[in-house]
Amino acid sequence: QVQLVESGGGLVQPGGSLRLSCAASRSAFSMYHMGWYRQGSGKQRELVATETSSGSTNYADFVKGRFTISRDSGHNTVSLEMNSLKPEDTAVYYCYAHRNGFDFWGQGTQVTVSS
Repeated sequence: QVQLVESGGGLVQPGGSLRLSCAASRSAFSMYHMGWYRQGSGKQRELVATETSSGSTNYADFVKGRFTISRDSGHNTVSLEMNSLKPEDTAVYYCYAHRNGFDFWGQGTQVTVSS
């Protein structure tokens, strides 16, 4: 079992930046596939970015070139750097971990992009 705690959400103006962080409780963190998903109001949860345990990354088309996922295995954290934010990026962002067929989710952090 791994527990995930997100932080870094908030209110930002269009064109601004935010950095989300996710702290994982397990020392075997480096062996997990990690990712970020989001869910806007009235919408389904959707993939934003993932990083495999071997370091391969994958991004949704709507964030390519704007968002960057990164992992710090020494501190058991995964981050999502978000630049050039748009109002349509407004959502609850969830940290995700996967290993050996098991999925784990954080509680989510709200990101609101509005002027």
